[in-house]
Amino acid sequence: MSKELPHREAVERLSLWGYAFLPAADALAALDVGVEQLNALRDTWSRLPRDMYLRDGGRYRSRRHSCFVQDFTSSGLSAVPHRSHWQSASYNALHGGLERWFEPIEAQVVNAPVWTRLVASIGSVFARVRKVERWFIEAHQFRIDTASGIGRPTPEGAHRDGVDFVALMLVERYGIRGGETRVFDSNGPSGVRFTMSEPWSTLLMDDARVVHETTPIQPGEAPGFRDTLVLTYRAGGFQAPD
Repeated sequence: MSKELPHREAVERLSLWGYAFLPAADALAALDVGVEQLNALRDTWSRLPRDMYLRDGGRYRSRRHSCFVQDFTSSGLSAVPHRSHWQSASYNALHGGLERWFEPIEAQVVNAPVWTRLVASIGSVFARVRKVERWFIEAHQFRIDTASGIGRPTPEGAHRDGVDFVALMLVERYGIRGGETRVFDSNGPSGVRFTMSEPWSTLLMDDARVVHETTPIQPGEAPGFRDTLVLTYRAGGFQAPD
């Protein structure tokens, strides 16, 4: 499959509905990335440090975080100096207003050509929906595990992220039950619910038009985990305290 058809369909769905869910084959084609190259990065999710900022007292989340700028006028995609992750309380009632410093994403990942292509290709899809000169991008590697019982992919509940667009990619799902993804119109009752189960399936969202959440996960026959990559794209600069 050429990349143009799924790429165009993703833009059309985002424009029409405010979200687009792409099965893995469509995502890989639309974003022009190879599954073998992406799979080579999967083991880095097993080395994520614990998230020590969880205000619900849990120890079910591990993560890394790095930031980039995608400039459509000149320089392409470039990393920026390591910085904190910050959201206002109006977007994140649980962790809003807190400067959170996470360990950066490993060099093995950010220096891989497939990473640059992936992040830039997603940004190009979003730029076809809303034309911009540059995106300020935050990248988050997440692992939610059930070693202690229940794991919560979105402990803040249904939310927006305070950005322009969000991409959620499933990296791996192992030994768990639950984890239903829900996307709802931010101005009405309509929405969709589905469970992401195929590695590299991708959900693209217009953050101004939809709210989203993922329900808690529970252990299957043994403790398991859910690995994801979340990328946020914002035209007005990185979110930061006033």
